[in-house]
Amino acid sequence: MKKTRDKQWLAQPMITGATTPAGELAPNWIETDTYDAAAFAALVRESPSLQRLADSGQKLLPHFGAFLFDLYTLLYKTTIALRSPDQVLASAGLYRAILDIILRAPALAVLRERTVLDERQSGLGVLLLGEQILALLRSERLVHRAHMLDYWNLNHQERELMELEEQAFSARELVESISEPKRATAAQLADQIGRQASIVARSHSVKARDVERTTREAIERNSKHLEKGVGVVALAATNAEQHWQEWQDQWGGRFGQSLGLQIELGKRLANNPRLQKLARLVGRMRTQAFALRQKTFERVNQEVHAVARGHDLSRLLPCELSALGNPWRKRDFGRRLLEGTLLQYELRGPEHSGRGPLVVCLDVSSSMSGDKEIWAKAVALTLLDIAQRQKRLFRVICFAAKDTPLLELDLNPGVRYAADPHRVLDFAGYFPGGGTDFQKPLDAAVACLRSAKYQKGDIVFITDGECQFEAGWVSAFHEQKRRLHFRLFAVLIDVGSTSLAALGQVVDRMTSVRQLTAEAGAPLFLEL
Repeated sequence: MKKTRDKQWLAQPMITGATTPAGELAPNWIETDTYDAAAFAALVRESPSLQRLADSGQKLLPHFGAFLFDLYTLLYKTTIALRSPDQVLASAGLYRAILDIILRAPALAVLRERTVLDERQSGLGVLLLGEQILALLRSERLVHRAHMLDYWNLNHQERELMELEEQAFSARELVESISEPKRATAAQLADQIGRQASIVARSHSVKARDVERTTREAIERNSKHLEKGVGVVALAATNAEQHWQEWQDQWGGRFGQSLGLQIELGKRLANNPRLQKLARLVGRMRTQAFALRQKTFERVNQEVHAVARGHDLSRLLPCELSALGNPWRKRDFGRRLLEGTLLQYELRGPEHSGRGPLVVCLDVSSSMSGDKEIWAKAVALTLLDIAQRQKRLFRVICFAAKDTPLLELDLNPGVRYAADPHRVLDFAGYFPGGGTDFQKPLDAAVACLRSAKYQKGDIVFITDGECQFEAGWVSAFHEQKRRLHFRLFAVLIDVGSTSLAALGQVVDRMTSVRQLTAEAGAPLFLEL
């Protein structure tokens, strides 16, 4: 076995981001360059799912992180160049058998049509394919646990051999630096360590050949599972691409700032049909709400009220505009424009209420599963879009049974009220199920409105069920409404008249929805 001086490969790194120097054994089977390594390392840093996958695989097999890098290279590069077995660590031999099956899978060509020279698609492909392979390894449908233990033993032998070679090298240096009487003893020690290293190397070589043969036979017998996994990933990547842009468009392309975020989004879209339906519905509802509000509020009757100071060029007094014809006054005009001290008309018109923060309480109990959940979340995300445009804070509170913890998320805490894409994904994918309790989320919403950030806000309550309030709670809630000056809007999905009584005691306005269409939320969008 060749001497391996780089301990990094044998210390089980989670993800490798470096190339291997010439003459040293590598854990990677595919030739790469520094650009490939840097690009993949950046994807892993930005993608928590890739990090978790590498961590999980590393506990099962040595060099799993390096294998993920091989998968990335296989999907990304136009030309695939495989290393010979004498250039790769024997403890990574299992991955060569897996790569051979993947390379001959019919669906690989379809997958590579989307991934070649595309870092985002390659990263998503690595994540989906790596999860498929890890699931096969855990279920022992690819190789038995005994084979995996054999590769850990090979890895242990490689580390032992590396230590012996280093000891032998140090002993030979010692022989040359000491005096003649002790040199014979040192030389004997160096020879003894060298012989021990040779024994370990021969044992390692024999063991590696046996393990490689039996493992390859096992993987060949179960190759259909791998080939099927490649097909599943190719289909999932195709579906994710169709909905990728739809979802990103909802939030102004913020996912486009990070390839890691795009990979996270792609994984959720590929594995969650509910998110795919939600993306389509949010797009239609958002477009309809924007057009409706623009048509209704684009022209507001206003009148000249007074003369004030400012920098609105459309409302400047004629005497200020006359300064532009004089070279000396023009400079003064520019200064006062920057300072906001130009004379301008002040307009007065009707102001619309409900422009404070929004707190949306969303029912995620079992009765909301299916189209109800999708429609309710589409309404919430459309309200989030309205809040972003109007520079209003937005909090969502997901509730179910009394003993189910609330999910409380501030969805647009960033600069200029931009939505946080991680939190939007967490909210969109959350559905615990269970019973229904109204008091707990309403108490949490009121507590939120007491904070300085959310003062003068309103509550939107979306549910399909009914719940009885405790004695005395309703009067206490009304007292909180009087003190905090907020309104409570309720949207009841497909409910009968018998279910309206409980919420009717506390709401200011209630809307009952029986048809879950994009147009059904129009009254709420106009009101808020």
